Amino acid sequence: MNISELKHIYFIGVGGIGMSALARFFNLKGVQVSGYDKTKTKLTEALANEGVNISFEDEINQIPTSIDLVVYTPAIPKDHKQFNHLKASKIPMLKRSELLGEISKDKFTIAIAGTHGKTTISSMVTHIFKTAGISCAAFVGGITKNYKSNFIGDADAAVLIVEADEYDRSFLSLRPNIALISSMDADHLDIYNSKLNLVNSFKQFALQLKSNGSLLVNEKIIEELEGINSLSYGLEKTADYFASDIGISKQAYHFIFNAEDDLINGLKSFLPGKHNLENVIAAISVAKKYGIDNTSIKESVETYQGVNRRFDIIVNENNSIYIDDYAHHPEEIKACIKAVREFYPNRKIIGIFQPHLFTRTRDFADDFARSLELLDMLILLEIYPARELPIEGINSSYLLNKVRLKDKHLFTNEETLDFVKKSKPELLLTIGAGDIDKLVELIKERMSH
Repeated sequence: MNISELKHIYFIGVGGIGMSALARFFNLKGVQVSGYDKTKTKLTEALANEGVNISFEDEINQIPTSIDLVVYTPAIPKDHKQFNHLKASKIPMLKRSELLGEISKDKFTIAIAGTHGKTTISSMVTHIFKTAGISCAAFVGGITKNYKSNFIGDADAAVLIVEADEYDRSFLSLRPNIALISSMDADHLDIYNSKLNLVNSFKQFALQLKSNGSLLVNEKIIEELEGINSLSYGLEKTADYFASDIGISKQAYHFIFNAEDDLINGLKSFLPGKHNLENVIAAISVAKKYGIDNTSIKESVETYQGVNRRFDIIVNENNSIYIDDYAHHPEEIKACIKAVREFYPNRKIIGIFQPHLFTRTRDFADDFARSLELLDMLILLEIYPARELPIEGINSSYLLNKVRLKDKHLFTNEETLDFVKKSKPELLLTIGAGDIDKLVELIKERMSH
């Protein structure tokens, strides 16, 4: 397929974080872009303001004429009318990841993979490139605070920075020049069935590097990729790239970046949590591998503002702190709560968690319980089903019973908002990848008044 000849692309699921970035990319290139999504969101509203025509009815008569490509997400249900109608037509169809693979073919591609951390790392790599004045096109799995978008840069740039998604083995459509793997925790078992299968998929991704390509791997998982040539990064001196002289002052990490033949002194990062410090080291490692100068790296690390819903400090006033985070896997939740403890010691942490997917809740119920026990008080919302049908016996009550906390509750959204208004928590944390983000502004209002 020659993507330079495309005139009109139709996206099914255009409001998704990955799909919308692609829609923005082609819209910037002057291609006519339209699409369908199930619900109106801030993101679909932003796309509409940028000139993307979106329908919210799954009806065949809503499909525009003269489409020369249909792009879809694996999350589309099998009974979707538009999808099945278009599938039966002769119009070419590609998964989101396949289109990303086509775009990356002729570009210098930097691909950031991992079950956790990839959005923070890819957005920081992008910020380093932008700070250094290097033209790039970046597809990020979140709305960056520095650029207020999930697509950043120049659509015609020769360098592509992409978040490589392991779900549905999407990242196997890419052949990067520089690849990074941040983590390989068991996840998406509805796709992989076992952690071994997931790790094997990451190995396959690692072996798809272009000739003379570079692979960077978190030192914690490097043994799992045994036999594959790579460089390691992390917080220990055993890594090829590592942080030393780490200290915390005024809610920021101060540290030195160490490479074999180089040091970057006086670095400062405002991202809380050791897991995020690892992400910073990862991003710097990619930048060094590309050849970006130390001055640009130092400036960009200090000015990087983060991504929406990644340790997002919503309220910080009148002795009240409210943080919102996308964490939806037990390891992510554990890292998030530990970061809160490290930066805000001696405060009572109240956590509101919305589980994401019935299968994930079933597969990791005990691990979720252990992570949530790091809170002082837990409010559990009902499971957000996303693409799944209910599983008998798997609900939030099932998970709550496994949590060994005295102060634990199963609340509706309204009960949660009432609780926040009455109790005015000193430190509140919302966590989850579903539609819990719709509560953020409402919680903020009740925290602030």
